[in-house]
Amino acid sequence: MSSIEERFSAALHGTARAWRVAIDRRLKHLGISQASWMAIAYTAKEKEPPSQTRLAARVGVEDPTMVATIDRLVKAGYMLRTPSETDRRVKLVSLTDQGREIYQTVWSEASTVRRELLGNADPAVLRIATEFLETLLTDLESRP
Repeated sequence: MSSIEERFSAALHGTARAWRVAIDRRLKHLGISQASWMAIAYTAKEKEPPSQTRLAARVGVEDPTMVATIDRLVKAGYMLRTPSETDRRVKLVSLTDQGREIYQTVWSEASTVRRELLGNADPAVLRIATEFLETLLTDLESRP
């Protein structure tokens, strides 16, 4: 029998993966990959244009993978790269008008998936689970 910690770890990993797959299926008609829609979504949520490195960390991929993803998004007209004013080695990314439009579609479709998957959840349980995961994430992100 697995410990509760092992069960939690497996459930968290499996659920995160299945959640992304469910959204990816919903977005398939847009013709963009999971890495692309995640990069678009994270960029849209940033207050300031993120660096390619920051975006890679947020999405959870290596820098070269993010560079290739951004290359495709720039070519598709969804993103722009601009040099940082403080460090010319750093490239910042931002969404174009077309990128903001596709983000609205991604957000809308993802909201539908959220409602479908969480619609029958007990609100109190959902709140507790969310707060626990937010606390765990904060702890993980604060580790060296």
